[in-house]
Amino acid sequence: MSRLKKRYNSEIKASVISKFNLENKNLAPQLKKIVISMGVAEAVKDKNILQDCMSELSLISGQKPQVTVAKKSVANFKLREGQAIGLKVTLRGNRMYDFFDRFCNIVCPRIRDFRGFRKKGDGNGNYSLGLPDQQMFPELNLDNVKRDQGMNITFVTSAEKDTESLELLSQLGLPFERKQ
Repeated sequence: MSRLKKRYNSEIKASVISKFNLENKNLAPQLKKIVISMGVAEAVKDKNILQDCMSELSLISGQKPQVTVAKKSVANFKLREGQAIGLKVTLRGNRMYDFFDRFCNIVCPRIRDFRGFRKKGDGNGNYSLGLPDQQMFPELNLDNVKRDQGMNITFVTSAEKDTESLELLSQLGLPFERKQ
């Protein structure tokens, strides 16, 4: 069991239950999954870009990414239906907690001019954030990175309200910006 999951079960769960006055311990919000996605628009022009991003995303996440394809053809973007345009990875279980722990303690301090993430959920208890490039992950060898590629990270929780999910994520260690 990962260090963060033990901490969730022993400390954080009880704290969230008491803060929101939940009558049942099974109603306590928990982290369900983390989805990491990359939109690789340049893959339309060059197939090697998709392979490079796939290897980088597999190093970051620890598992093989899934290729996402275009659902519709758009002539203005020179995009055809079924063409590979992105990658995504869904992390669950111990890999999810390990990634979250590494992200909060190692990656976030390496982000340039970082003052915390905005406290704004999606209204359904989930939280998404975007990173401008992948170079802040220590798993990557910067000599092998050919181009900057941004990514989106979505933290899916079992909470129904944003206040509960943001409290859970902040207690797990996700750094949010502080009001001054």
